[in-house]
Amino acid sequence: MVKALVAHGAAAELSIEDIELPEPAPGEVRVKVRAAGVCHSDLSMINGTLTPEFPLILGHEAAGVVIATGPDVTRVAEGDHVVINWSPACRRCWFCQQGEPWLCVTTEGVSSRPRGRLADGTAAHVTLGVGALAEEVVVSEQALIRLPPELPLAEAALMGCAVLTGVGAVRNTAGVRPGESVAVLGLGGVGLSTVAGARLAGADPIIAVDVSAEKESLARAAGATDFLLSDKTLPKGVRSLTGGRGADHVFECVGRATTIRAAWQSSRRGGNCVVVGMGARDDSVSLSALELFHFARTLTASVYGSADADHDVPLIAAAALDGSLDLSALVTHRIALADVPEAFERMRRGEGARSLVLFD
Repeated sequence: MVKALVAHGAAAELSIEDIELPEPAPGEVRVKVRAAGVCHSDLSMINGTLTPEFPLILGHEAAGVVIATGPDVTRVAEGDHVVINWSPACRRCWFCQQGEPWLCVTTEGVSSRPRGRLADGTAAHVTLGVGALAEEVVVSEQALIRLPPELPLAEAALMGCAVLTGVGAVRNTAGVRPGESVAVLGLGGVGLSTVAGARLAGADPIIAVDVSAEKESLARAAGATDFLLSDKTLPKGVRSLTGGRGADHVFECVGRATTIRAAWQSSRRGGNCVVVGMGARDDSVSLSALELFHFARTLTASVYGSADADHDVPLIAAAALDGSLDLSALVTHRIALADVPEAFERMRRGEGARSLVLFD
């Protein structure tokens, strides 16, 4: 039995419960979780945005140590330090064959998968095939990416979602080049990771935007050169910092129609507006046919940073090791499993950035 954070329904009270995980089947691996991030996607599982199966073990962003392997496992071995990729590509479907593993059909629209049982025998589901807010997980070996043992496992957990998403949006989706201007709207874990990715790319200026003035110090620590409060004057403020044009690349990391609209208006003519945040299906964005033509902007989305985790995670790990990427600057709270509900409340209030659950 292992301890895990379980939700029994949308808006239901969360509880720490004993979970019986299955023994690793062929191609599966058991991982002792050392750290797990509290991501907005976890909140989406219980606030009605997504519709997973319950009871549900929350969590999908984590790093840990391999403690057991099933038959035929060749990718990792016991004792390996690993980060968990919640969206492992099958490498066989049409999207994977086109070089778009982040759109792999095996994970499209899958919010939960059955795995393990509660103490009373009830079948449990795990968030995004992982269920990382638990002492241990059992996952496919394809979901694991080995890490250098000298990289701290605590911060490395962020590479499983927030950092891969944010850095990937800059590097892969937008292809930001040195000297290009960037604005980032929404400074949670993904937004700050996007700011950090812009610094890695050599962007200048890097304009961080949030509704909370308290986010300025976090944004500057991540690499922002400027900070603006989000209000109706935002597009004008961005233009004032970019030669009157607007930013070359604007990243929306909130997932709301009003913020997407503000990001669109803050990008220059011929610029690039990238939606990174996941929003609600009934929250519509309106653009006129004339402005689409006149401004010649590109509006696109970035799913999981348009990343191939097997390729991108090692690059991010190298940047963390050589000091060009400070993962610790993205963490505002280091907590225990019992503190996750309060972390969700901070997230709802727009406070802090990434909360990191430490198990050891």
